[in-house]
Amino acid sequence: MVLQIALGSGLLVLNVLIMALAALVLESGFRAVHPWLITAPQRPKLLLMLVAVGLWVLGSLTIGVWIWAFVLHETGAFPTVEESVYFAIVAFSTLGLGDIVPHHEWRILAAMAAVNGFLSFGLLTALLVEALRQVRLAQLDRRPRS
Repeated sequence: MVLQIALGSGLLVLNVLIMALAALVLESGFRAVHPWLITAPQRPKLLLMLVAVGLWVLGSLTIGVWIWAFVLHETGAFPTVEESVYFAIVAFSTLGLGDIVPHHEWRILAAMAAVNGFLSFGLLTALLVEALRQVRLAQLDRRPRS
């Protein structure tokens, strides 16, 4: 049990660091293109930004899922990589189908994967909303007043 908690805690910290790094890289990218984003035409650029951030968030979540899948496979919680990836996706999304479950001695680690997914989705959704809000406010400030 202590091993599961220690391993799960380490993975949680690693994933938070990855999300923080992803947020920093995204912020740097926004700084670089911000002047372009707020010039006309604005709506297509807003759509492009939303798609780009959505893909960035998806990529960040995918990295987290693969890290958990690798650890689940290496610990022997699942015999195949496919089962490990499938379970990590189901746990990360907090879907929890229950059609495959880890070996009994790794179930606490599986619950921690779900906690990590819940945290990741929340933080990265906040990042997506904040990026959209910042660009849209800057676009509206840039519009000529009537």
